[in-house]
Amino acid sequence: MGEIANGHNGDWYEASEEVVAQAHIKDWKAVAEGADRDFVGFWEERAKEFIDWQAPWTKVLDDSDKPFFKWFVGAKTNIVYNAIDRHLKGARRNKLAMIWEGEKGDVRTFSYHALNREVSKFASVLKALGVRKGDRVTIYMGRVPELPIAMLAVAKIGAVHSVVYGGFSTEALHGRLEDSQSRVLVTCDGAFLNGKIVELKKIADEALKRSAAVEHVVVVRRTGHEVSMETGRDMWWHDLMGLPIADPKCPTEIVDAEDPLYMLYTSGTTGTPKAIVHTHGGYQVGIATTLKYVFDLRDDDRWWCAADPGWVTGHSYIVYGPLILGATSFMYEGAPTFPYPDRWWQMIEKYGINVFYTAPTAIRGLMRWGESWPNRRDLSSLRLLGSVGEPINPEAWRWYHRVIGKGKCPIMDTWWQTETGMFMIAPVPSMPLKPGSGTRPFFGQQADIYDEEGRPVKDNEEGFLVLKRPWPAMMRTIYNDPERYVKQYWSKYPGVYLTGDSAKRDEDGYFWIIGRVDDVIKVSGYRLGTAEIESALVSHEAVAEAAVIGLPHEVKGQSIHAYVLLRHGVQATAALADELKAHVGTEMGPIAKPEEISFVDSLPKTRSGKIMRRVLKARAQGLSEGDISTLEE
Repeated sequence: MGEIANGHNGDWYEASEEVVAQAHIKDWKAVAEGADRDFVGFWEERAKEFIDWQAPWTKVLDDSDKPFFKWFVGAKTNIVYNAIDRHLKGARRNKLAMIWEGEKGDVRTFSYHALNREVSKFASVLKALGVRKGDRVTIYMGRVPELPIAMLAVAKIGAVHSVVYGGFSTEALHGRLEDSQSRVLVTCDGAFLNGKIVELKKIADEALKRSAAVEHVVVVRRTGHEVSMETGRDMWWHDLMGLPIADPKCPTEIVDAEDPLYMLYTSGTTGTPKAIVHTHGGYQVGIATTLKYVFDLRDDDRWWCAADPGWVTGHSYIVYGPLILGATSFMYEGAPTFPYPDRWWQMIEKYGINVFYTAPTAIRGLMRWGESWPNRRDLSSLRLLGSVGEPINPEAWRWYHRVIGKGKCPIMDTWWQTETGMFMIAPVPSMPLKPGSGTRPFFGQQADIYDEEGRPVKDNEEGFLVLKRPWPAMMRTIYNDPERYVKQYWSKYPGVYLTGDSAKRDEDGYFWIIGRVDDVIKVSGYRLGTAEIESALVSHEAVAEAAVIGLPHEVKGQSIHAYVLLRHGVQATAALADELKAHVGTEMGPIAKPEEISFVDSLPKTRSGKIMRRVLKARAQGLSEGDISTLEE
């Protein structure tokens, strides 16, 4: 990659001749123009190119019941058929599908043949436990191979998985179990992180005290420490997988393209997390296409997406996308700096990783340790780098490009959401790049930036980021709440998808994401609803009311600051602040702990009683409070 100084909005990074020559998409402008002219035709071609179908579609896009779009109507498929089954017939059968390393250095590998055996056995176990097509199964685990195996097994039999991130705590897990009405929970005795044990089984037991629907709990032994097992309900994974019920020849259930594949909870502004529903057909077309084009995956690549399978990034680009493309995917259990700050770089060297995809938070955290740690490792296998989860600041982009990519690896900065299922604004390697910009909408998509009234804003003006066309991997609804789906995403500007992010577009048509416009805080790439954190604070006996805001943080992107009104007669002390932080950690998980707690006598509210977090944010940063005419006296 060559750098050209003084382009619009700072530096341009042009793709080298070598990158363009090797790229899957060489003439990106021609592809973009063709897809723009006929976006439905573009997606139909990709569906034929990347996916095998058991029965063809009668219609590519059905938009007769907007905004409940349907894709590949009438087609029969199963994502697991494309991720595993079809690879067993040819040369990929014995190819490595997954390489896994634990925090303690233990290694496990799975060929496509071996992965199929494990997935089929666990799918048979689930059937023996009474799981049928359409049933929900909740998965709450650390980053171990059994996590993707469980996801694939659930999908294989036509059931619906609900993965809850292993960093979430009792309240979060309980709420998601209740909402999904899952009959089976798959968890671990614990997980290793930073040399410590995360007590997953203990947290699950607490959540299950209040969850009536769960009949069976399957527990993976990872840490080997003592945990309680309830007779009749709890079973060890390894015991079940050794029984005759674990048949390695479980058939893959062929489902309709529009049948649900998974639900994944994302924080909302109204307190209750909402379950985004994705389906088998369009989702697999979207993720296979975006992974192939944006990260240019090749048959001999080793791909590492350093996210957690518990988030949408892990669903799309650790579990399903790489397997559909027949890639070799690397997965790591632990923290990036344990036991030393070169752990990631050491594994890139050890396994010869070619394409590496992580969050700006991680890059900023590793930057703090300086260049000597990555420089002692051979990172020459890297060909492409990627960024996900939040906007990457130009300084971190340049460090990542220079120090990790040695100036030769283009950085694919991707913007997308749990709701979109796939990359929506992202470059391909042959495109010129600008540090900090996600470049342009993916082929076939039209994005725009609107003001409050729904008028497109001028170049370099901030506004609401919207998407103007449907896409195959889009969410289909919010589980059990179609009205909320319409209201939240499609009602502000009828017929146009509201992303909830603010952004601007420059004179070259490049998009720059600024951040959330609603009350969601993004900590280290993880979205947390202010209402959820406030609820956790108010559940403490000392707290009368709470308001939570996100403030800029150089490593985490945003940090959580809480304003707390104490109950009458309770003394504000440093010890109480620490107790409240710990309480939020217990209720929601360590990721949700406030960085700072301020005890206050009142909160800025509208006359209707809505807390004006915008005003708190402005005060905290010493900025203008803007229009406060709706503030109560």
